[in-house]
Amino acid sequence: MDLERSANELLDLVSLVIRGLSGNRDLSLTAVAMLGSLALWGPQRITTLAAAEGVSQPSMTQLVQRLEQRGLVRRGSDPADGRVALVSLTEEGKAALAARRKRNAEVIAQLLVGLPDADVEALSEALAAVLPAVRAKEAMRAKESEKRN
Repeated sequence: MDLERSANELLDLVSLVIRGLSGNRDLSLTAVAMLGSLALWGPQRITTLAAAEGVSQPSMTQLVQRLEQRGLVRRGSDPADGRVALVSLTEEGKAALAARRKRNAEVIAQLLVGLPDADVEALSEALAAVLPAVRAKEAMRAKESEKRN
């Protein structure tokens, strides 16, 4: 198995998909990724979010402030440590994320139109096999990065 070739082809696919989605500029890619992390993992510390998205803590703090002003996230106290703020997704944030994902899924579906059904099925099966493991690895990486910070 040629992992390097597969990785490069996947990178090409991701780049093409991102270009296809570039018309959605209501939120930055980092903002959408952070909202997605909150939807997936629940309330998080700013340091955890910064590590997960690969940005500095001050940058994440600014992003959280902007999204808080738009009503997409809120900060609250961590019940385990009152000195720590936890960022959580608001109902408006959930709706904005769902709308963005719906638009993006429609764009991606259009990219797949015309492919043979067998190819689309193979892609679906590959994603079902790989995505949970990649998500788990990314979650571990983010937690390890947070511990170092």
